[in-house]
Amino acid sequence: MLPKATPREELLINLRAAYARMWVRLRGSNREITGLVAEIGLPILTIGAYVILYRAIGLPPTAGAAVIIGGAMIAFWTNVLWNMSSQWFWERESGNLEMYLVAPVSRMSVLLGMAMGGSVNTSIRALGIVLLGIFVFQVPFQLADPLSIGLVFVLTLVALYTMGMLFASIFMLYGREAWNTANLLQEPVYFLSGAYFPRIYAPVVPFALQAAGSLIPMTIGLDAIRRLAINGEGIATVWPHILALIACTLILFPLARRALNYMESLGKKEGRLTLRWQ
Repeated sequence: MLPKATPREELLINLRAAYARMWVRLRGSNREITGLVAEIGLPILTIGAYVILYRAIGLPPTAGAAVIIGGAMIAFWTNVLWNMSSQWFWERESGNLEMYLVAPVSRMSVLLGMAMGGSVNTSIRALGIVLLGIFVFQVPFQLADPLSIGLVFVLTLVALYTMGMLFASIFMLYGREAWNTANLLQEPVYFLSGAYFPRIYAPVVPFALQAAGSLIPMTIGLDAIRRLAINGEGIATVWPHILALIACTLILFPLARRALNYMESLGKKEGRLTLRWQ
């Protein structure tokens, strides 16, 4: 019988597993330069349409800047939804889920590696979208406090990917329902988060929809980043946003861990983890 690993050894093993999963995602997503160009160039067409529309109806240039930031954040939500939340479903469909289940590591470490690799990949694409938007459409930005922007951005990513971990555990047991749910969560979040319109025009949106949108970490982070990067406000004005993002992470991470353990245990009892349920 092998000796039980110490907490330090368990931590190192899980960190190595997270690094390995991150490395696979980085290499797999950046092998083809044409794919990278397409993932940067195509979203800018949709974003550009909104920028042109806002200019045509006489809105200030800051409205275009808000749309560009929103388009960049949409890339992260798409990554969370399709490359994080639905990951266990795709792994089961391809027959790889068994390997994750028998590996002597925590499933959270595997999801952490996915989150790290996905965040780096998406950051590259989001940066490309923002740069294209700046140089093509000449929208104004006021980066008075880049460190605060970086802090809010990191907190937003952490909250988003913890939400992705929670969805991944829920999607683990489901077949096509996972696909349909991911589709269902895509467009409504674009609208509720205000990705394609500045928050200063949000009063025309019913209060109930604004409240629902505030439950999404991307809505909170997006509003804070716009305040810092477009309006030139300081970190003192976005402290409520920072506290809300930290609260989202502290709530979602334990929920994701418990849901993952529960769903895995339930799936093993019912024999649903390694079968393809349509």
